[in-house]
Amino acid sequence: MINWFFTTLKTYPEIAIFLALALGYYFGKFTYKGIGLGSVTATLIAAVVIGQILFAVGYAVGPQFVRGIASSGLPQAIFSVVQCVFSLAACVLVAKFAGYDLGYGAGLYSGSQTISAAMGLSTDAINRLGLPPDQAKALLDSMPIAYAVTYMFGTMGSAIVIAVIGPKLLGIDLVAACKDYEEKHGGGKKQLGGPGTAWTRWALRAYKVQPGGKAVGLRVAEAESLVPDARLFILRIRRGGEIMDATADIVLKEGDVVAVAGEREVLVNILGAAAVEVEDRELLAVPVEGVDILVTNKEADGKTLEELATRPAARGVFLRKITRGATASDIPILAGTEVNRGDLLTLVGRTEDIAAATKMLGVADRPTDVTDMAFVGAAIVVGALIGALVFKVAGAPLTLSTAGGALIAGIIGGWLRSVRPSFGRIPTPTVWFMNSVGLNIFIAIVGISAGPGFVNGLKTQGIGLFLWGALATTVPLVLGMFVAKYVFRFHDALNLGIVSGARTTTASLGLVCDQAKSQIPALGYTVTYAVGNTLLTIWGMIIIMLLS
Repeated sequence: MINWFFTTLKTYPEIAIFLALALGYYFGKFTYKGIGLGSVTATLIAAVVIGQILFAVGYAVGPQFVRGIASSGLPQAIFSVVQCVFSLAACVLVAKFAGYDLGYGAGLYSGSQTISAAMGLSTDAINRLGLPPDQAKALLDSMPIAYAVTYMFGTMGSAIVIAVIGPKLLGIDLVAACKDYEEKHGGGKKQLGGPGTAWTRWALRAYKVQPGGKAVGLRVAEAESLVPDARLFILRIRRGGEIMDATADIVLKEGDVVAVAGEREVLVNILGAAAVEVEDRELLAVPVEGVDILVTNKEADGKTLEELATRPAARGVFLRKITRGATASDIPILAGTEVNRGDLLTLVGRTEDIAAATKMLGVADRPTDVTDMAFVGAAIVVGALIGALVFKVAGAPLTLSTAGGALIAGIIGGWLRSVRPSFGRIPTPTVWFMNSVGLNIFIAIVGISAGPGFVNGLKTQGIGLFLWGALATTVPLVLGMFVAKYVFRFHDALNLGIVSGARTTTASLGLVCDQAKSQIPALGYTVTYAVGNTLLTIWGMIIIMLLS
């Protein structure tokens, strides 16, 4: 076992580097009487970037991937598997029919399906075939050619096929479908304004309790419920010369001045018409804060906003935004919207009310630029070591590869972070850097190593390769849309968002939402994106096995 471990470290030096990172950052934080070793920083570009990228991919989609295969997202997860199989099958058939070698086939797959990270697993799989160095290099050199030629249509073409052609093929009126979905799930009329404008949805105003008024003699909680179907909260009360924080059980009296928070429209049109508004700057100077809450509590997972709003801990707080998934999609705020573990909820309210809501939902996700490198390094080491294992099945070598192992480690690590947020923090900008910049560096290195062969290959394969790539992009999407509508019977408002997620095409989701004039399609994107991003990346290794 020890010999295998050290042999693996020699064979895969990237594991050794991440092991050093994990140990360095872990022991570097300890000090004795103010004296410490500090964190030892290592810089690595090409050798470890594949594992780094795939860990970032897995980490980002971990919570939604696990949820998708284990809970109410199962139908969407199953569809995502079907869509991924369509994508793989189409590319294998095109590559065989067109007579492309392993390099062109793998590049066509990654480009036409816009899954750049799959090139890392394809590269590793080709290197494991035991081919002569010259032959292996020729295959690796042809990969970025096919990728570059097919990627453009893979991106723009998928958006056009899904968002423009899709509704016509399926006979869907996206705008009407989204309105229907909103009505069925407790949506109200769309609010104009918002960030970047002078309008704000929530407001705080002061009103005087009049003699003989409806609120006289009522507890605060009872007075708040006088306006049905609206979230209104009495935050403070001025009684005589004294200002007190309002609790649910305080009884209101004549002459009290109350600070009421709620939707501006309700305060102006309903309370404003029935109550006397007063100017009381001291009363309205309520300390408030806006905090991002990472949902980790099992009791909140899967509950609708309507269910959570009825809990005592939700009193006094307002939900401004829900962010979900690796692409940080903004989820529509509807009464029937379900909250999932790993979601980021932006709440606004009094400090004490925010604290109560945080305890109910999970933990406050305070902004930080510190990455838990001990966690990142250790997770990649463990994943890569597992991926380095090779098993013989009917004489054929079967392995996840170190890149695939890092991907699986990222999925598990991302899920663990969503349920145990005390460790494993990786700020969103860092995940983006590892995932995007690291990937581009890898592609640049592959492209540079291809050298003059790139231009020559482009001249000889150009238009034919482009057309084959367009076919490999279009056919799986068309099949997937019909299967989603007529086999899985997804709601028309979610259908195209689900297909976009399964094919991991963010560009098409944006265009679908634009066509729908709503963010409702994004509700179908996150689970399918998580499953699709994982499988389509792994397919980079599978396609080499199928074509070889």
